[in-house]
Amino acid sequence: MHYKKILVLIPLCLAIGFFSCSKEEKKVEAPKQGQITKSLIPPKAELKGQNFLVELSDLQVVMSVDTASKEIVETPSLRGNIKVTNQSQDILDIQAVTLEYLDGAGKPIAFKSGEKVSKVSLFLKSTKPGETTEGSLDATIPRMAVKEKALGKIEINLVYVPYPLKRETLVLSEKISP
Repeated sequence: MHYKKILVLIPLCLAIGFFSCSKEEKKVEAPKQGQITKSLIPPKAELKGQNFLVELSDLQVVMSVDTASKEIVETPSLRGNIKVTNQSQDILDIQAVTLEYLDGAGKPIAFKSGEKVSKVSLFLKSTKPGETTEGSLDATIPRMAVKEKALGKIEINLVYVPYPLKRETLVLSEKISP
């Protein structure tokens, strides 16, 4: 009879333990970081140079911020679209687009130590006279330009090689020893 009581109490204790553990509420933590996107004003620009017409559109700054303190956690990114039209009479080989960030007085805004620096977007496209090429722009922007709203201007440098290219070939006579 004593064993019957024990055999009944064991499953009863297990059931009580199981149901009491299953009713615990699980706490879900809110994300500690969030992503904020801000559009540049104006979001679209058209610039004319000596050899190129450059159109920028959908310019946005994307940044990761701490949700509690609202501090910028990572180096912000500048993203958008770029359209380049060759207005010269020659074939031009576009290599890259580099960006410099300037404050309202025209002085460069420097990246601080620890920030990711990526001010170049590779393009690598040959364009004929009158031809247009499009691509995306993805580079980093200094925290100071965003945090203190110090950004006044963006200087765009189009790196290209004009054609016809001149090349020189040199021959080095070498043999593998037996």
